[in-house]
Amino acid sequence: MAEERSYFNEMLDNAGNPRAAYARLSAWLDAKPPNYLSRKTREAETIFRRLGITFAVYGADEATERLIPFDPIPRIISASEWRRLSAGIDQRVRALNAFLHDIYHRQEILRAGRIPESLIIQNDAFLPEMVGFTPAQKVYAHIIGTDLVRVSENEFYVLEDNTRTPSGVSYMMENRETMMRMFPDLFEMHRIAPVEHYPENLRQTLESVAPDLSKSEQTVCVLTPGIYNSAYFEHAFLADSMGVELVEGRDLFVDEGKVFMRTTREPQQVDVIYRRIDDAFLDPLTFNPDSMLGVPGLFDAYRAGNVTICNAPGTGIADDKAIYAYVPDIIEFYTGQKPILNNVPTWNCSREDDLAYVLDHLEEIVVKEVHGSGGYGMLIGPTASKRQIAEFRKILMSNPSNYIAQPTLALSACPTHVASGVAPRHVDLRPFVLIGDQVRITPGGLTRVALKKGSLVVNSSQGGGTKDTWVLED
Repeated sequence: MAEERSYFNEMLDNAGNPRAAYARLSAWLDAKPPNYLSRKTREAETIFRRLGITFAVYGADEATERLIPFDPIPRIISASEWRRLSAGIDQRVRALNAFLHDIYHRQEILRAGRIPESLIIQNDAFLPEMVGFTPAQKVYAHIIGTDLVRVSENEFYVLEDNTRTPSGVSYMMENRETMMRMFPDLFEMHRIAPVEHYPENLRQTLESVAPDLSKSEQTVCVLTPGIYNSAYFEHAFLADSMGVELVEGRDLFVDEGKVFMRTTREPQQVDVIYRRIDDAFLDPLTFNPDSMLGVPGLFDAYRAGNVTICNAPGTGIADDKAIYAYVPDIIEFYTGQKPILNNVPTWNCSREDDLAYVLDHLEEIVVKEVHGSGGYGMLIGPTASKRQIAEFRKILMSNPSNYIAQPTLALSACPTHVASGVAPRHVDLRPFVLIGDQVRITPGGLTRVALKKGSLVVNSSQGGGTKDTWVLED
């Protein structure tokens, strides 16, 4: 790992010495024979294949299933680093929930001129059907995945806030389980914050926002689009881990304003639905009439206060990339505090001056679709060919309001097992946050790693892999 670099190496300092958090891991790696990690990687693949830990592939390879590549070298975060990150995440998710309540009610942030009204009212992610309605406990986004990147020893940036149906928590948990099974000696050398309480915390969070908290027992279910969804493994994993039913739209029905689940005995009233389907498909009577995935009448039952939907419909406006540039203002407006975690500087291509700058610097920056995800619909200027840049320029000019742009960050790198041995590869981090009766942040989260040398694209759909993330305890 001694190659030239202009990025922050999380394991080694500038002199090539292990940083304090990585000291034991570095010595452990040095003591292992050359083929040890290759053998362990194959062992992990066997475990994942046996458990069925896959994701569905769309496009040319439609309906095929793949393993997400797993890297056996953990990413380590010190206790002090995590305290700062978790404080920043806590501040951010509270502000985003306050923002959601405001824009569906008094819209004071728009009246104050802190966000252009058109960015909200004309945004496809804004649901007029939610105006005037307050979910249980005033919580809109109950499950959030906040994507972070590191660029130096003390600098972390938030890339995006996933407030709709964030995925990846099952990989976080299975990565930890696999690591504990394969490397018990390495675990004995460290005091690592646990992640296995996530399903219990998720269920407690969901139950805490049920419409009627006086009931002795709340009925929770996970609503999935079905087995062909790319995250179906996770839907089944979470339902099983929480001890609740995994249902599809056809398993639920609405009667007299209440939602019921079909069972082998008699229908059972449902209090909380953890939905993993998009807004448009939730209820064909309110949204997309062609939807076969949702439940007719569900939204009316929700508006009547007879069932809680997590995350609430309309939460997507909080993670829309056009809104992202205003999140520092959102935090300051609702908390009266400066953001603990910074945004990446962002150009909004709907602004004439911003568009002119972006068009002049396409070779240097990253351009993203406002509603894009998974690494698609984007241009990474420094790694793009002249032809790709020319083609993207035409697309951008034809619909500039559909894009934002950001500088290319020098993402931090972690030691990663590759064909040639151990080498640095760029990473990001998705911590998982639960908001109900309290804010619960799982220590660590899912580290995604770009396995190709020099690549900054960490998404599994684009060839990225995952790592176990260790938060050290004091």
